[in-house]
Amino acid sequence: VMWIVHVHVSVLPGCAEAFMEATRVNSEASLREPGVLRFDVLRDEASPDKFVLVEVYRDADAPAAHKKTAHYAAWRDAVEAMMAEPRRGVRYAAVTPLDASGWRSFG
Repeated sequence: VMWIVHVHVSVLPGCAEAFMEATRVNSEASLREPGVLRFDVLRDEASPDKFVLVEVYRDADAPAAHKKTAHYAAWRDAVEAMMAEPRRGVRYAAVTPLDASGWRSFG
């Protein structure tokens, strides 16, 4: 069963650029993990200090493996002081696509 989570992030004013750079590095490294199918970073157009990280994992074990990586720890530590409020994750079940190949990020 795939594990899909949207992580809602609100950063302090003036931190958006630094957050995006740290998150870009983490996203690129995360996509090289065998358990990560997608790792998208979205910015709210109306509220540019708000972001959503769309993370799709191959199975329920992959998020824990992701959180043990050096790049995740570096990201977590780098962005901690940028948070306007605690990050909030919401888990979703896939309706479509139902198989991993439909979720895989390329590039």
